[in-house]
Amino acid sequence: MHRLYDYLDSGNGYKVRHILRRCGIPYRLVPVDILRGESRTPEFLAKNPNGRIPLLELPDGRLLAESNAILFHLAEGTRYLPGDPFERALVLQWLFFEQYSHEPNIATVRFWVRHGGVDDDKRALVELKRRQGYAALAVMETHLASRKFFVAETFTITDIALYAYTHVAHEGGFDLSPYPAVRAWLDRCTAEPGHVTMAAA
Repeated sequence: MHRLYDYLDSGNGYKVRHILRRCGIPYRLVPVDILRGESRTPEFLAKNPNGRIPLLELPDGRLLAESNAILFHLAEGTRYLPGDPFERALVLQWLFFEQYSHEPNIATVRFWVRHGGVDDDKRALVELKRRQGYAALAVMETHLASRKFFVAETFTITDIALYAYTHVAHEGGFDLSPYPAVRAWLDRCTAEPGHVTMAAA
């Protein structure tokens, strides 16, 4: 059985739980409390030297880190990853966008707001990351203005990856009201058969 080392409030972990459940892959959740430093223990660092969750342990003992790499691996051969080479490249394009332009801003601000608040020393950095987060949302809005989903007009791991932190962006103080195409896309993702909530373990 797969073992998923995860923290339930993590959007990155949520992506993996989402694809595991959608694909009907049984797994055992191994909770890792990142707020208590449990991803920095010698035992965990022996599994993932980068000290981050999620981490997937395959039934044969192999380990795979980085949420979007895990998504790509688990979706292989399913409807959630296109078979066409160019469409697969588009999936990768958006997964890189999510980790480079979206997650470092929207997810980081959400984490700061939810876990410890924002003091005066951090306020300027929060505002910078909010501006960059809104820039990422604007890119998404433009793309989704004429599309139902991000790639191939069908629900893929791209949508799972970007949905994870977009649907909780308000928890970091982001206002999605100026982004009607993004909001409509969020509704379509939620309405997809087999939708998994973030709280699902």
